[in-house]
Amino acid sequence: MNPDKITYSEFLELDKNSEQLMEFIDGDVYLQASPSTVHQRISRKLTTIFDLYFSGKTCEPFVAPFDIILPVKTTDKNKVIPDLSVICDKFGLNENNYIGVPTLIIEILSPSTAWIDISKKFHLYQTNGVKEYWIISPKNNDIQIFNLDENGFYGEPSTFYGDSIAVSTVFEGLKVYLKDLFIA
Repeated sequence: MNPDKITYSEFLELDKNSEQLMEFIDGDVYLQASPSTVHQRISRKLTTIFDLYFSGKTCEPFVAPFDIILPVKTTDKNKVIPDLSVICDKFGLNENNYIGVPTLIIEILSPSTAWIDISKKFHLYQTNGVKEYWIISPKNNDIQIFNLDENGFYGEPSTFYGDSIAVSTVFEGLKVYLKDLFIA
């Protein structure tokens, strides 16, 4: 084991004694910064869209900060705090977090954590079988949607920008009008 990495058990000790939001990915700890105003606006608008879409349905959206403990498909458990996740398997829900694999995860890029969302989390979500992964870039005003293929890999993303409409392939009828999402 890499001496710079810690175990999930060591992370839990660190996490319970901290007031800082932390993620744990493959033995590394990542601190979460407070989101920007633009990030908050996008998150709020998405939450409204998702609340309306999933009202009365089996699946349920959850907004950050909400801990997702991904199962062991790597060497150790991982804890992430996605901006928005959709959970269809309620068996892993408990009072404090969700232990399992969300069907859909959305990350809104921030300058300080974009590389984690694009590389570390991309690989983690793909490895654990998250069916649909949306990466939203406030800087570029676009949404990239990655879907797992039959071999368990994310292929080329569907990219939406300008006046287009981002459409989920996992949830029929779930769509986001980009012109509404990126306008203040």
